[in-house]
Amino acid sequence: MEEAVVSKNFIEQIIDKDLAEGKYVKIVTRFPPEPNGYLHIGHAKSILLNYGLAKEYNGQFNLRFDDTNPTKEKTEFVDSIVKDVEWLGADFRGEVFFASNYFDQMYEAAVKLIKKGKAYVCDLSADEIREYRGTLTEPGKNSPYRDRSIEENLALFEAMKNGEFPDGSKVLRAKIDMSSPNINMRDPVIYRIARMTHHNTGDKWCIYPMYDFAHPIEDAIEGVTHSICTLEFEDHRPLYDWVVSELEYENPPKQIEFAKLYLTNVITGKRYIKALVEDGTVDGWDDPRLVTIASLRRRGFTPEALKKFMELIGVSKSQASVDYAMLEYVIREDLKPKAKRMMAVLDPVKLVIDNYPEGQTEEFDIEDNPDDPEAGTRKITFSRELYIEREDFMEEPPKKYFRLFPGNEVRLKSAYFVKCTGFEKDEDGNITVIHCTYDPATRSGNNFTERKVKGTIHWVNAADAANCTVRLYENLVDEEKGKLNEDGSINFNPDSLTVIENAKLEASLKDAVPGESFQFIRNGYFCVDSKDSAPGAPVFNRIVSLKSSYKPAQ
Repeated sequence: MEEAVVSKNFIEQIIDKDLAEGKYVKIVTRFPPEPNGYLHIGHAKSILLNYGLAKEYNGQFNLRFDDTNPTKEKTEFVDSIVKDVEWLGADFRGEVFFASNYFDQMYEAAVKLIKKGKAYVCDLSADEIREYRGTLTEPGKNSPYRDRSIEENLALFEAMKNGEFPDGSKVLRAKIDMSSPNINMRDPVIYRIARMTHHNTGDKWCIYPMYDFAHPIEDAIEGVTHSICTLEFEDHRPLYDWVVSELEYENPPKQIEFAKLYLTNVITGKRYIKALVEDGTVDGWDDPRLVTIASLRRRGFTPEALKKFMELIGVSKSQASVDYAMLEYVIREDLKPKAKRMMAVLDPVKLVIDNYPEGQTEEFDIEDNPDDPEAGTRKITFSRELYIEREDFMEEPPKKYFRLFPGNEVRLKSAYFVKCTGFEKDEDGNITVIHCTYDPATRSGNNFTERKVKGTIHWVNAADAANCTVRLYENLVDEEKGKLNEDGSINFNPDSLTVIENAKLEASLKDAVPGESFQFIRNGYFCVDSKDSAPGAPVFNRIVSLKSSYKPAQ
């Protein structure tokens, strides 16, 4: 029997080659977010990729916070990121790393560069540094402070650390090549003066390392072997390599870039999400219309569905957009075999069975999940007054309408055949009550074959229906007009949220707990909201509708 050929992505091929050549003994990967906001689905790709590689090669996965910019970082964001990574199932062994824990080593690393003649203190302003840097077609020119002596640079850098200069008055720059075709190599700033209270180190430091200097040092200290990042860092790789080379780290980490995840018609940019949160357009960073990991979890997506999604889109070097419908497809496929099928009437109208005995209640057995024979059954109650969906009745139906209309007979799911005999309207012409008769011989389970009906509708017993709030979500942006307006503002879809108060649900659903998911027959998959639900008063978020426009490749 032939063994199945396993196709490996380009990152796995690089790791295989490195291991074969003996470059590394143990594979170490990391996920290094800056704690300046909540993670989104693009970060989920990076988390699962880095953790998946560590697991595949029996290595180690680190969760590390690149907290080198105190102006935007909060403990709230740290806590949310830890929760997200844990929820996705990426095992970081309960140990969290912080770039700020290495500030002493980074300072010493900067001193080492100065002593090697590879770094200098510069007094140019930010605007002047930008002017001196040159352009993509013109080389930069040297700073007038570039040739300061090692002794002077050491003294000035120590004075910067001791708080002897105002914020922004001096920076430490790497001395590389002002004529380099890569602008990132034109003497980049590696330290700046900034009096800011840090969430982890407090007021210990008034100088902070820049990301491009700190990041490779963090990787090297932790023994990271493969520093996997997205394509926008490709032009920064020469600087990454320069830092670990000049600091003479043994077995330096290797940076590898892959394509970001772009989803159609969703907002992932932190500044846009932050604006939506701050102006109250959405209900916080975890609003179910967003695609932050917290939002997806609150809406009812599962880690398994996100993992499957990442498997489908794969890992590549070329940028491409992924249709949001693919994400919806994977959550449907994930929930289909395990979510209970429940009856829920979102736009209720009363149905009265005039010939059913008043005061009588009976029970029916109904399958929990037809796709899982072992899921079992549950009891539902039935009586003279029920609720059905308003769209399941029409006074004057078109052709091929097989639900209720005057004179027509339908099956009430798992119960009886009923025939419409009349209806009532209010003064505005709205249907308020539908009248029917039922045939006792057609009770579900009786193998009734005397006549057939073409329509089956769901219902809820009025006597014990759970009155719940249900939220229906659509895309946050208008799909036809695109994400952004001409002025750069978000093209917000005003119909992105519909709130239904007092939807009529099966009685047992009033005891549903946050995080539980169900399929509401014909309405979609729904999850109990983790934020606004209360005991006995669940709020249901629609995860996804039942219809899909996405077709998986065969």
